[in-house]
Amino acid sequence: MDSQASAAIIDSHCHLDFDAYGEDRPAVLARARAAGLVTMICIGSGRDIASARSAVALAGTEPDIFATVGIHPHDVAHMTETDWDELGALATAPRVVGIGETGLDYHYDHSPRPEQRDAFRRFLRLCHTSAQPVVCHIRDAHEDARTIMQEEGVPARGGVIHCFTGTPADAEAYLAMGLHISYSGIITFKTAADIRAAAALTPLDRVLVETDAPYLAPIPHRGKRNEPSFIRETVAAVAQSQGLDFVAIAEASTRNARTLFRLPAALPSPG
Repeated sequence: MDSQASAAIIDSHCHLDFDAYGEDRPAVLARARAAGLVTMICIGSGRDIASARSAVALAGTEPDIFATVGIHPHDVAHMTETDWDELGALATAPRVVGIGETGLDYHYDHSPRPEQRDAFRRFLRLCHTSAQPVVCHIRDAHEDARTIMQEEGVPARGGVIHCFTGTPADAEAYLAMGLHISYSGIITFKTAADIRAAAALTPLDRVLVETDAPYLAPIPHRGKRNEPSFIRETVAAVAQSQGLDFVAIAEASTRNARTLFRLPAALPSPG
């Protein structure tokens, strides 16, 4: 087996708890493992607290799945104090490795911007108290997001701008703050020249890769339900942007994910 085929990869951001995988999740996981995925971070941040619960539950049944907990910026307007209390408790669960996704989305504005900003601040404070890294969803709101992170402080455990869609200048600003940048299947799209340029300047010790499955399937799978096994296309696109080979990006992104999320080199059985 050649080195590319055997390269270990971590999907740093996917939503395996979603109903999109309700009928064939075991087959999806089998394909992921066959494609070289050694760990998948299930992002427990959907429309409500149920996604955080289900991500933690899934991580408790699979040795190569870990979870984060949060509420998506789209839906923070509906959060209650009970939700905040439960998230604080879930943040300390044994296989929870991050807080989020949280952040700002000014593209859709499903929640009012002031409420998004307030919730983002509160999630950053939860990172500080729980000693967890932050997983950020930032869309069309990079300046406000950086201002909030500067005022609240980047968590001591760091963080990642997931599914990066900003400019090279945005990437440089996040890197200067000590954050990681994660690239999704969008980097394979013809219209993603800015994202490829950002990937080209991202240091090897700050780059992550993800699928954001079931969303954003890379070319040549675009239009299909995304799944972790498709991540190899993203690794290849990041490698091409950096002028490196596939294995270099696979190894670097895997090492970075293990460091950021404090993942064990050998995966213990859940429970």
